[in-house]
Amino acid sequence: MSTVETHVAAGVMTITLADEERRNALGGQLTSELTAAFRKADTDPDVRAVVLTNTGSVFCAGANLAERSSERTPAAVVAPQDLFGHIRRSPKPYVGRIAGHCVAGGMGLAAACDISVAVDHARFGFTEVRLGVAPAVISVVCLPKMRPADARAAFLRGTRFSAADAARMGLINAAVPVDGLDAEVDAIVADLLAGSPGAIAAAKQLLDRVPAMPVDEAFDWTADLSARLFASDEAQAGMAAYLQKRKAPWAPEGA
Repeated sequence: MSTVETHVAAGVMTITLADEERRNALGGQLTSELTAAFRKADTDPDVRAVVLTNTGSVFCAGANLAERSSERTPAAVVAPQDLFGHIRRSPKPYVGRIAGHCVAGGMGLAAACDISVAVDHARFGFTEVRLGVAPAVISVVCLPKMRPADARAAFLRGTRFSAADAARMGLINAAVPVDGLDAEVDAIVADLLAGSPGAIAAAKQLLDRVPAMPVDEAFDWTADLSARLFASDEAQAGMAAYLQKRKAPWAPEGA
């Protein structure tokens, strides 16, 4: 039985974690199916944006402890860069629709998404230290979004906190009432579809690469990128549409 469901409509692929029995824990089957869904999203030309969400009351409970405790030194079924890192490398925007509690490895999925929104009753937490481990792999995607003081307290105390606190820390973008979740996600997706695919991919490159570059190197690289973007067919079409006061060719119908 599949633990991950996918659906494509109107340029959006919705990827749903659907292993409610195991609280969408990151076991071998779920992570394999999830990375396969990520690859499908990246290679499908009809997909412009991806929404990652869940069934049940838990978005993701982290590692599947029953699997991980069965071996003294369990090997990861899916490499971390193929799970959390894939979202950062993807040219397509990922939106986290966090419709339930989110702890440990689930925090990595929420933070890896380009934009994440959670229901306000969801609880978050880096609970690993209370199990004798640490939030090691997910720190790669979580720490860049957090204030050092918040990260130190959250990692070391292992307590759970509210969705509003997760937003304050920068791990997610917003916490909203459950009846407003779909409207918030729909508004985000509409904005993403209004941008050209090439420009969205370039913006993701900027977000990923520029912070780690020396300033002079960053200016050189971004100047070259800007020149290539302005010369692209998408930019020429977009600027012509703007000057002629008509819709850009990539904009959805009715936008």
